[in-house]
Amino acid sequence: MSTPYRSPWEHLEDLLRRLDLSLGLRARQVRRHRPDDPLDALRGLVISDDEVVELVDALAAGDGAPSPGAEPSDRWRAQREAVEARIAARLEATGDAARRLPLVHLSRLFALDPFEQQVLVLALAPALDRRYERLCGYLEDDVTQKRPTVSLALDLFCDTAEDKLAARRAFDPRAALSRFQLCRAETVEERGPASLLARPLALDDRVAGFLTGAQGVDARLAGAARLLPPGPPDRPPINGEVERRILSLLEAPPRREPGLAFHLHGPPGAGLRALAESACSRLGMPLLLVDLERLLAGPLPPGDAFWLLAREAALIPAALCLEGFDALLADPARSGALVPALMAALQGASRLTFLLGRRPWIPERPEDGPMVMGVELRAPEVAERRRLWEQIGSGWPGVEGADWGWLAGRFRFGADQIPRVLEAATSVARWRGSEGGKIGAADLDEACRTAGARRLGSLARHVKGKRGWDELVLPPATRAQLEDLCNEARHHHRVLGDWGFESKLPLGRGLSVLFSGPPGTGKTLAAQVIASELGLDLYRVDLSQVVSKYIGETEKNLGQVFDDAEATHAVLFFDEADALFGKRSEVKDAHDRYANVEVGYLLQRMEDLDGTAILSTNFKQNLDDAFARRMRFVIEFPFPDEEQRRRLWQIIFPGRAPLSAELDFDYLAREVRLSGGHIRNIGLASAFYAAHEGGSIRMEHLLRATRREYQKLGKTWDPPKRAT
Repeated sequence: MSTPYRSPWEHLEDLLRRLDLSLGLRARQVRRHRPDDPLDALRGLVISDDEVVELVDALAAGDGAPSPGAEPSDRWRAQREAVEARIAARLEATGDAARRLPLVHLSRLFALDPFEQQVLVLALAPALDRRYERLCGYLEDDVTQKRPTVSLALDLFCDTAEDKLAARRAFDPRAALSRFQLCRAETVEERGPASLLARPLALDDRVAGFLTGAQGVDARLAGAARLLPPGPPDRPPINGEVERRILSLLEAPPRREPGLAFHLHGPPGAGLRALAESACSRLGMPLLLVDLERLLAGPLPPGDAFWLLAREAALIPAALCLEGFDALLADPARSGALVPALMAALQGASRLTFLLGRRPWIPERPEDGPMVMGVELRAPEVAERRRLWEQIGSGWPGVEGADWGWLAGRFRFGADQIPRVLEAATSVARWRGSEGGKIGAADLDEACRTAGARRLGSLARHVKGKRGWDELVLPPATRAQLEDLCNEARHHHRVLGDWGFESKLPLGRGLSVLFSGPPGTGKTLAAQVIASELGLDLYRVDLSQVVSKYIGETEKNLGQVFDDAEATHAVLFFDEADALFGKRSEVKDAHDRYANVEVGYLLQRMEDLDGTAILSTNFKQNLDDAFARRMRFVIEFPFPDEEQRRRLWQIIFPGRAPLSAELDFDYLAREVRLSGGHIRNIGLASAFYAAHEGGSIRMEHLLRATRREYQKLGKTWDPPKRAT
């Protein structure tokens, strides 16, 4: 009984022995037809007949090849036939496990015929033993030719002229060897003018490594692709219904070959990648994860990169997952060429592909690629987010006393991000020297906020610093509204999730707030206090970067602001909001029409908002009336009365500031009728006056700074003398 193949190398050894015998036969044929020519004096520059005989005998010695003698060709052919029979017998003895042998796997995968299989072994041989280079030079009658050519392959593996003519088709660019970038005949541009027969065979490096049993993703893709092993098949499903439908399609008999692609699209936190990973775990299949944006920015031409990806997924074998699919769709002119190239590559090699993006997409020519199924996923609602936190976080080592509902209400993380947040929280806990690696609420909070930091910096500015309630000086009714706002954010997960109100709110689940009032009345400070109270970052939208004179660009920028704010779980702050959210007007020209489109788009995004956005305006009457309905809170910031101004004067100075005992805050509150922002400016200016004079902050400094502040407003200030 034949011995099964126990490793890829055992199979490759037999394949190389068969090649050695074919080379020996060909070498003797060449020697027989070549005239005698003593070349011993030129050894090293040429390859003599005797040297070749020694080489082929040495290469085939393991099979008891015959010594040079009369008519050895028949005996060499018999020996080659014996090796071929041994290979067939051992493959049969190996059974189903033979499919894992590299050459067998390649042959099944790309439908290679016996000639193409032998071409791959021939092209591989010089990479394994340099003696093959000498043989190639001799058989090509060119000492500089160190690789086998198309001509040599035909001579070795074809017996008749008819066979050679048929085998030439294997080197056509549309044939499997070239189409799947396995092995190709170098082109005229690479080697200079040459016929097909004279072109050397170039074996792809990844294919050479694969044939020798090497593992790992193609080095040319390493910067953009990584392989994820399948998780445990009994892991809880991310989206049970969608997973069940995906698996049912994969298990159904294929209507056409090859492959099936799922276009998963949805907002950040929808768990697109987690769903792909979970489905692959059920199948016991690894996942080749690719950052498409990084791949397109890399050195490889996109078409070549797509083919390498599809081939890599087939070689491993693994499912292919392309993140950032929208990068192909962003530019219609570019996508018109790249999308068909990707679909052709997927149809050629990848059995299962996941395309991950944010917006829907339908192939223009579905017949030119794998069957694509569009699957829309929504960001998990509060109750689902809480379930995910509990499911993933409860068994996480070191987590103690976490309030999963509070995290689910504040941060819109999905199944993709939660494991990364927990890993980050582990690092945060270690950094602060947590005893026993315990992860507390503060560690989770910091990890959540850090994980949310993305691209908002280009269109919005991070407002740093924590502010407290004691810094706000407002009427009781206004402060009560702000406290109600914070309480609603705190109990968002309970009311919408636990009590089921989210089923009644298809839109408008976020917190949209309008602050209105005169300048300097505390609107920006109130936004900072709210962000600090909720433990979220505050981003002020930069109107200079958002508003564009080009049609459609403003909406595009605003869309990115809203998308990134939801992804980063930040509080958006639109200062001077009437510049963007102004009233719609009667359409008299194209400018009016596009201005109304911008306002309409903002109305839609405010209604779709699943986060917190604060609009601030000095002129509420300038805002479009439709915004009021979409606001959860409309809070007026009135001009401060005398008692509030007295409080403002008392709190603007830090505790370390040198204050003179003569300061009369009652007088200032009564006579300086300015808002808190102006009072802050006066306090700062008086401090600089005092510092210049080298003393404490006195009343004269405050009066001088007050006159300057009124001058900035285009007014004069001549108050009555204060009593002494």
